[in-house]
Amino acid sequence: MTDRAGLRAAPSRGAASRLLLVLLGLLGILVFLGLGIWQLERRVWKLDLIARVDQRIHAPVADAPGPANWGDISAASSEYRHVRLAGQFQAGANTLVQAVTELGGGYWVLTPMRSDRGFTVLVNRGFVPQDRKAEFQQENGGSSPPAVVDGLLRISEPGGGFLRSNDPAANRWYSRDVPAIAKVRGLTDVAPYFIDAGASGADSWPRGGLTVVNFRNSHLVYALTWFALAVMLAMALARQIFTGRRNLDAVR
Repeated sequence: MTDRAGLRAAPSRGAASRLLLVLLGLLGILVFLGLGIWQLERRVWKLDLIARVDQRIHAPVADAPGPANWGDISAASSEYRHVRLAGQFQAGANTLVQAVTELGGGYWVLTPMRSDRGFTVLVNRGFVPQDRKAEFQQENGGSSPPAVVDGLLRISEPGGGFLRSNDPAANRWYSRDVPAIAKVRGLTDVAPYFIDAGASGADSWPRGGLTVVNFRNSHLVYALTWFALAVMLAMALARQIFTGRRNLDAVR
């Protein structure tokens, strides 16, 4: 004998489950669409950043900012500006920071330069390979003659590298952390930025001009991925709704 009450209860429970599934599916679609739109907004921001940085790099060279302008310096407004600094390098105060470049593994050589305007700037003179580390660790050079550096303004890199913290006490550096280096070297009146020196001779060390200006811009790919997931979820949800209605009609 057929239990009609049970048959009525089963479709009711099925309808509730389908409703919950539809609501979750709609929520998922909205989330995927939101992520896609966010990636498109990020793409607009990244393209604007690339355009601004490109303009700074190719702009006429300007004097490196002095103390009166240090408070206005930020990555958004100042990084990769083409600047010039005149002064004298402070011999015997090199800091070697681990680096990997197109020339392989080695070190950036950071040397403080006392500006002829009365402040100090750390200058990344360029890259040296591993086998020349000792040479530049012990470099003293005697009295440094006046020099002029053209290069790109860079923002301090606090803390260290990926999974590796700077160890000032052991003189191990994985990032160009201006305040920390200045403190260890006993430098005063130090700018909150450093300068990547421009290209040097092909046979000279340190080798300047190796700054990589490359902003990854995969936001359009990510946006299309999120939109594709939204479409696939919508198709799966529509199929589930259609199948549920067909089964319900069969029970009736």
